[in-house]
Amino acid sequence: MGFFSDFKASLMKGDVLSLATAVVIGGAFSKIIASAVDDVIMPIVGLITGGVDFTTKFIALDGNNYESLEAAQAAEAAVITYGNLVQAIINFVIVAFFIFLILRAAEATKKKEAAAAPAAPAGPTQEELLMQIRDLLKK
Repeated sequence: MGFFSDFKASLMKGDVLSLATAVVIGGAFSKIIASAVDDVIMPIVGLITGGVDFTTKFIALDGNNYESLEAAQAAEAAVITYGNLVQAIINFVIVAFFIFLILRAAEATKKKEAAAAPAAPAGPTQEELLMQIRDLLKK
């Protein structure tokens, strides 16, 4: 009984729940980023590079020159699809950039809140406390 209650208490701590929430939001966020890269950024990059689609770029390890990735795969040739790596790197850079922007905005918000928070009222000084104690002892 003690083991399960400890386990439940551990799961209900804020850290575990925050981590679970971050994982779920991160999964959804990665889908948004993948769509942004695939549907918006990569076509622009393709336009700049003359219509190059990086996901179809490959190197055939058998030395043959295939017309397309599909032809190499149909011939059961071993291929390195370096275009997928290029796209994954672009995805990573974009995700890192958006996380940077979010953290920067959160930091700015914290600084504004800290600046807007009123300072705690100053308490009596040590001398004032000693004088109050002296006066109380005289009574």
